[in-house]
Amino acid sequence: MNRRVSVILLLAALFYLLVAGSGQFFPPLSALRPAEALAASDMPGMPGMETDHRPPAKPTAAPVESTSQEAPTVEISPEKQQMIGVKMVAVSRQTITRTIRTVGRVEYDEKKLVAITTKYEGWVEKLYTDYTGKFVRKGEPLAEIYSPELFATQQEFLNLLRWHKDPGPASSWNSMLAGDRDAIVEAARQRLRLWDITENQIKTIEGSGKPIRTLTLFSPISGYVIQKMVVQGMRIMPGEKLFDLADLSTIWVIADVYEYELPLIRLGQTTRVRLSYLPGKEFASKIDYIYPSLSGESRTARVRLVMPNPGGNLMPQMFTNIEITIDLGKRLAIPDAAVIDTGERKIVYVDKGEGNFEPREVVTGLRADKMVEVLQGLKEGDRVASTANFLIDSEAQLRGVAPLHQH
Repeated sequence: MNRRVSVILLLAALFYLLVAGSGQFFPPLSALRPAEALAASDMPGMPGMETDHRPPAKPTAAPVESTSQEAPTVEISPEKQQMIGVKMVAVSRQTITRTIRTVGRVEYDEKKLVAITTKYEGWVEKLYTDYTGKFVRKGEPLAEIYSPELFATQQEFLNLLRWHKDPGPASSWNSMLAGDRDAIVEAARQRLRLWDITENQIKTIEGSGKPIRTLTLFSPISGYVIQKMVVQGMRIMPGEKLFDLADLSTIWVIADVYEYELPLIRLGQTTRVRLSYLPGKEFASKIDYIYPSLSGESRTARVRLVMPNPGGNLMPQMFTNIEITIDLGKRLAIPDAAVIDTGERKIVYVDKGEGNFEPREVVTGLRADKMVEVLQGLKEGDRVASTANFLIDSEAQLRGVAPLHQH
């Protein structure tokens, strides 16, 4: 009984203490969890707290980052540079020369080829040039031809000469032709000339008063017989080819130039020609003609050189080595070893000082004699790594350093 009375009295005292101030019970904020305290602070009528009915403040804008990016670099210490063999070269304007090396073939000079034919029918009674490859001089006899038609023409010419000297007794016919005798004789003489009978042969016919049974064909040039189509006793027809002669005092060299090299080729460019069987000897020449067609199989164009051949050392169908040196003028250039070609872009490593190298994308142009033209990405005076740049690139790849994209 006493225990029950004690519990009732304790509860009564506790209730009195809690409601003595305000008649309400709120736990202190410190006794609440953070989320509950935040919710309680917003509740109206919270003792000791004022309710803020102002609108919430607008969020402050985040600071705008700069759009310009700093170029990434990879650091290679001077000791490490010396160990891997890094060398620098300055970007500068240099005179670039391009050397095109190709092969060529010695050919006949087509302007010095001669075909020997006749304008009349006949038979070869004597053959002076009786084998292919023989050298003949200008005016040297080649063959003797008998032609009944030509023999009759000579006879007519002799008869007109006799009539011109002695027209016979006076008659109306002779009187009518007296003023034309000279013209008639000259017409007969011209007919012999048109059949390629020389002036000396015509004078011989006039002087002897007899027709020549066989007429001799003479060589019009000094050269070699490269084809012989006749034999002694053979019948020939008008226009039929008897011999082909070639003057080898000058020859052509036909060179093959690839399609992508054609824009660099110009008429008059100086070339050097060498032959493997004449070591140490060099021939100078110039480009005389560029043929207008391209070989579909080899994708090459033909270029012609004209060369003197006084000693006859150059023979048709010989092979030659040809060098064509082309001056491309002054261009911004660096060694081609300084450029790393990834297949998608070309990268160089620019020395930024204190062992730092910047990977930079460049646009290149012409290549010539281990130099490459730089069209974009570098300026005159920049220093780039020309050796060991692949090792620098490996270090950059390991550190995740990549060049900025060029716009």
